[in-house]
Amino acid sequence: MTRLFALVRNTWRGLTSMGTALVLLFLVALAAVPGALLPQRSLNASKVDEYLAQHPTIGPWLDRFQFFEVFGSFWFTAIYVLLFVSLVGCLTPRMIEHARTLRATPVPAPRNLGRLPKHAEGSVTGAPRAVAERMASRLRGWRTVIREQDGTTELSAEKGYLREFGNLVFHFSLLGLLVAVAAGKMFGYEGNVIVIADRGPGFCSASPAAFDSFRAGNTVDGTSLYPMCIRVNDFEANYLDNGQATSFSANIDYQVGEDLVSGQWQPYKLEVNRPLRVGGDRVYLQGHGYAPTFTVTFPNGQTRSQTIQWRPDDQLTLLSSGVMRIDPPAGMYPDEGERRKNQIAIQGLLAPTELLHGTLLSSSFPALNNPAVAVDIYRGDTGLDTGRPQSLFTLDPRMIDQGRLTKVDRVNLRLGQDVRLDDGTVVRFERVTPFVNLQVSHDPAQVWVLVFALTMMAGLLVSLVVRRRRIWVRLSPVAAADAENADVAGTVNVELGGLARTDNSGWGDEFERLVERLLAPAPDAAVDPATAREKV
Repeated sequence: MTRLFALVRNTWRGLTSMGTALVLLFLVALAAVPGALLPQRSLNASKVDEYLAQHPTIGPWLDRFQFFEVFGSFWFTAIYVLLFVSLVGCLTPRMIEHARTLRATPVPAPRNLGRLPKHAEGSVTGAPRAVAERMASRLRGWRTVIREQDGTTELSAEKGYLREFGNLVFHFSLLGLLVAVAAGKMFGYEGNVIVIADRGPGFCSASPAAFDSFRAGNTVDGTSLYPMCIRVNDFEANYLDNGQATSFSANIDYQVGEDLVSGQWQPYKLEVNRPLRVGGDRVYLQGHGYAPTFTVTFPNGQTRSQTIQWRPDDQLTLLSSGVMRIDPPAGMYPDEGERRKNQIAIQGLLAPTELLHGTLLSSSFPALNNPAVAVDIYRGDTGLDTGRPQSLFTLDPRMIDQGRLTKVDRVNLRLGQDVRLDDGTVVRFERVTPFVNLQVSHDPAQVWVLVFALTMMAGLLVSLVVRRRRIWVRLSPVAAADAENADVAGTVNVELGGLARTDNSGWGDEFERLVERLLAPAPDAAVDPATAREKV
């Protein structure tokens, strides 16, 4: 039992040491690196699937050890909790000790002041007690105490208590920051949604189903989301000559609260780093791209149009890829099997600014200067009725390999151009509409993260600027034999010593200024050219 108690005690002491806390803080930063380098399921599950497909050897091992869910993994949580426990165990005794220090008085003067790093001697006129009180009044900002013993008077002074206070504020703010981040992850949520501009259908955030991807905190079940509706009126982007975006913004309308009942819309200009803040939610403009519109005219004259976003494959030119699946009009094919054999799929590339290398389509600029598409048109079963989830941007290759989808044409089209298929079906490239990627974030602890971050910086600044200093002054009357030869009656010998408890930088010059200030005569006394002899 004694050995077990000793083991627990030593383990606790090791865990709650400042060195261990620093190591754990470094490990938290190191453990977060994979979360920045590898795709995370909570943000983009399709990227994770793509990574696993491209790295069939190392990918499953990374997935087994939760490298695609870093911030929810068991090993990151373990480091996080250990850091929290270490900080609490380390700071609590320091806070108690600092509270005792604040109530304590400066320590008495050492017996031999001459052994201190800084030492000076001099003489002044006056009674020892009065001189000590005068010196104490000149030490503004210092905590002072006067002691009398064995015929001598001692003045002890110390300053810099705020240094440890700033240090504690920094570490407790770090602790509060960890708690606030954890609370934000537990009670917050984050959803991403693609919204077509030019007064497209918009979206409403009353349910997680309204989002393309949704990450909920551990305590969020999706039933208490803040209800709002958003529609995007237009999108504007500015680019450099090389295609790099300098700014983009979207004029939106939104409804919250009573507006959802009355139907009233509120305008807002959404910009990067200028989110819409309503009901504790923040709506960010994260990205953009283009959604082409195709109209298919079937042999019986009926038409079907579809507008859907295509994925930007090149972020500099916004060359995008995607697919559309269009079902024939109801009643055109009474037989269900025949209807499935005549579904239309359009898959290919969209270039905002056309650049042709022969018949190979590329894009030279991200703006919609001269849009064009290069598409493969398929007829057959597109998989709309299979019930299996399908990619929004590519066709299921199994459908093509099994012969259920047959390519009937490959063509390049500009705006307004069309192509007629072998059965008389006409596919027309109607227009291109921008879309925006909106992120709705709810973090109830965000304000506390800001508060703790500011107090961390303030505490760090105080701990770096404030320096601990101690000085002692020993005053003793001149002996009777020496007093007969003294020029002024009531001369007092003064011995000073100083000690820098933290930073020695500049302490020599500071001590010299203190000696000069303390040995200066009283304002109503005659100026005496008494000098101080300093020994370093």
